[in-house]
Amino acid sequence: MANTTNKPTVDVHVLTGFLGSGKTTLLKRLLDEYEAQGKKAAVVMNELGDVNLDGLEVESEVPMAEMLGGCICCSIRGDLSMELKLLIDEHQPDVVLIEATGAANPFEMIDGVTETAMYTPVELKSIIVVVDGPELLARSRSGGQTFKLMKEQIRSGTRLLLNKADRLAGEQLVEAEQLIREINGYAPILATVRCAVDSEWLGGIVAFGEAIELHGNGNEKEHSHAKEHVCGPACDHDHHHDHAHHAHHSHEHVMALTHYLSQPVDSHQFEAFLKSLPDNVYRAKGVVTFRDSETASRFLFQYAYKETDFMRITPQGKVHDVAVFIGEHFSREHLLQELAQLETNE
Repeated sequence: MANTTNKPTVDVHVLTGFLGSGKTTLLKRLLDEYEAQGKKAAVVMNELGDVNLDGLEVESEVPMAEMLGGCICCSIRGDLSMELKLLIDEHQPDVVLIEATGAANPFEMIDGVTETAMYTPVELKSIIVVVDGPELLARSRSGGQTFKLMKEQIRSGTRLLLNKADRLAGEQLVEAEQLIREINGYAPILATVRCAVDSEWLGGIVAFGEAIELHGNGNEKEHSHAKEHVCGPACDHDHHHDHAHHAHHSHEHVMALTHYLSQPVDSHQFEAFLKSLPDNVYRAKGVVTFRDSETASRFLFQYAYKETDFMRITPQGKVHDVAVFIGEHFSREHLLQELAQLETNE
């Protein structure tokens, strides 16, 4: 039969950005804010090398899982969900911060994080992208794979920090901001120096999370905290250009919707539902129990770009019946209605 969960949901924030952009500096600021608010934070630190040098900068009492020798989004991505589960089971944090290597593709990371929902209740709250301003401008002029990766990171963000603003002249800062806005027209941008964000910004992350829309047991949670661009302490450019188009009140361009199934569903109806998913749902996965099977069999399902695969499983531990959908600009309300219909149809 289907598994439901009454365990508290653990918030997850992903910190991404190119190598040397300032992610670890931001991580430490967030950890300090969580401590000040009496919340327990844990960290997943990913390094391409075999030694976690960035992790040495984090206080030793902070629970940490290290993923070394590879990138979360490629060779060791499959380990991320289990690392998260083990970290949560052992330390029971209120929040987990994931600092990804600068080479990580954030959309693949979303895939890895949401897979954890099969094993323990988690809610992906935000993807915070630290953008190295000077590096972005330099790479935009030369092009290549690095610039392509930086664009994917920016595109995925629900909050964007344009860091190292003190190294950009006024017109360069405007150019960098406009380039970011062309790539991501939804997330708020904050220009910073050494990721020096104010307490209001930090408090917004800690208290409310972000607006990647996830749902558990059919209960919807939604937060929209998009703000207009705010310049950092070294910003000296004029403000005659129009910022009005920056005030977006939705981050739904990147969406990860998680729904815990309360009961078994019909296999034929569920497969038809997956085949009818819109083109802007790129990935779906999870565990379902089919009620039209003689033994109420459980299946792991995978969906990617209109291709679906089912594999019968016999879980050894507690695995929740859950469906996760990843994409851009899709209607979460429509999917939730469809899922509710699947659960009520006899």
